[in-house]
Amino acid sequence: MKEKRAQLKEIYTAFDADTRDQVKGCACTRGCSFCCSQAGSIDITTLEGMAIREVMDKLPKSRQKTLTKAFRKEIKLREAGKAAPCPFLMKNNACMIYEDRPFSCRRIYSAHVCSQDAPPAVSRRVMERAAQTIAALQKLDNTGYSGHLSYILYMLSVPAFLKTYTAGEFKPEEIMEFGKAHRIVINRMMG
Repeated sequence: MKEKRAQLKEIYTAFDADTRDQVKGCACTRGCSFCCSQAGSIDITTLEGMAIREVMDKLPKSRQKTLTKAFRKEIKLREAGKAAPCPFLMKNNACMIYEDRPFSCRRIYSAHVCSQDAPPAVSRRVMERAAQTIAALQKLDNTGYSGHLSYILYMLSVPAFLKTYTAGEFKPEEIMEFGKAHRIVINRMMG
């Protein structure tokens, strides 16, 4: 797992290097949280979920409890077809796991300040490179899955699933019902 975590960071770094020129001058700044609260879905791989879990485990217990409640609430809202802000978004609109945020968050930027009438404007080249990066992440996590942040973190909180995943085993039948209901993708079936 440690080696895969290092490769995960390498994939992030390569994307940043390849898109640096296209994102210069973007409108995104600290505290800009439109994408975190209004736009799209924060999809991650199980490997990214493991990295996020490690960060969460280092937070104070009170913060961990607050996050657990926020994720439960977000899952209920998403299952009801409603949007919800990312549970990692703090009151000051900063991300509490910014340094360890998943690729879904890293790939988004906007050429202008976003609003409901003006969603993020992202370069086609950056989006094409992002698609390649997602494929690389899924290939790296070939015994894992991809899906919304809350659903992947939920799966990783189930002891039987966590044991299977950390052992490097592949048993999609264990998550089939949950996976279908929550649009979980089997990484090795992608690309």
